[in-house]
Amino acid sequence: MKIVPIVNAVLVSAALYALVFERDRLMSFAGQDRTEAEATQQAEAAKTVPVQVIHSVAASVDQGVLTRGQTEAARRVEVRAETTGTVISDPLRRGAEVQTGDVLCRLDPGTRAASLKEAEAKLAEARLAATAAEKLQQGGYRSETAAAGAQASLQAAQAGVEAARREIERLTITAPFAGILEEDSAELGALLSAGGLCATVTALDPIKLVGYVAETEIDRIEPGAMVGARLATGREVTGRISYLSRSADTATRTFRIEAEVANPDRSIREGQTVEMIISAPGTQAHLLPASVLTLDDSGRLGVRLAVDGVARFAPAQLLRDTREGVWVTGLPEAADVIVVGQDYVTDGAALAVTMVEGAPGSTAGATQ
Repeated sequence: MKIVPIVNAVLVSAALYALVFERDRLMSFAGQDRTEAEATQQAEAAKTVPVQVIHSVAASVDQGVLTRGQTEAARRVEVRAETTGTVISDPLRRGAEVQTGDVLCRLDPGTRAASLKEAEAKLAEARLAATAAEKLQQGGYRSETAAAGAQASLQAAQAGVEAARREIERLTITAPFAGILEEDSAELGALLSAGGLCATVTALDPIKLVGYVAETEIDRIEPGAMVGARLATGREVTGRISYLSRSADTATRTFRIEAEVANPDRSIREGQTVEMIISAPGTQAHLLPASVLTLDDSGRLGVRLAVDGVARFAPAQLLRDTREGVWVTGLPEAADVIVVGQDYVTDGAALAVTMVEGAPGSTAGATQ
């Protein structure tokens, strides 16, 4: 007698009995399991926070160094007398333009012409004496010492003539370079002693833009970098960095910088306030909606990221505010930034993420 058919018959009978006589109990049991499963899914869903996220990729952003300063003359010199004398020339008035070599002050020569003639006469006498001494020494009638003394007297006489001529040249005081007089030159009849001020000449082409940069920014500036500037009048000019200080100001810990700007018509005046932005190497930053910025419990500015379905706070530094959004640094090169719901999650909170597009910095299509 085979056992398999008997077992099959028993199992079929049991199944028929359960389906016919115990149908209600089976359906109730199945419904209870389904309800528990649905409840578990709903509980899990209740623990996640629905948020909208954009995928942002960092881009290179040109970032200049901003500073304020003032204009300064490229060159300024106080032209002073090298000798004493009375001014015999009419004064030049302030604002007058002068060229290199133009006469600013002329002094009374006094007895200097007579002194020159006296020096020339002594030179002629010394030259004759030196010639005679040389001939006598060659004939053996004078010693070498006497001949050398005559030559020394000749050289001294020549120096006297040169000094007298140089003294006369000092009577005419000229402009060392082309520029503008800031004040009237010395008045007619004024007595100038050695070191006395004749005139002050300033050169305004090119003109310098002078500012001070914080020590945290100075390494980003290089000589020759482009500079854009706006004067208080609204006029905009461009130039290049010509000088970077190597020593910080002891009081402010800032470094002096200078830029040169062409000013052929001298329309830019010295002492004008100027706002400068200096070209510097770009930096990597994310363009995001301003609304994504939030604060953590410590008060740090940043954004919230979706990392593997979990919220994470990432500190960020605001770089620039534009019409399209804000540029921020300090984030990874690629980041999933929460743009809706960031204020309702904390670090470690589970997220129900919906990727969106259309926000600044977004590179993702609309996906679920």
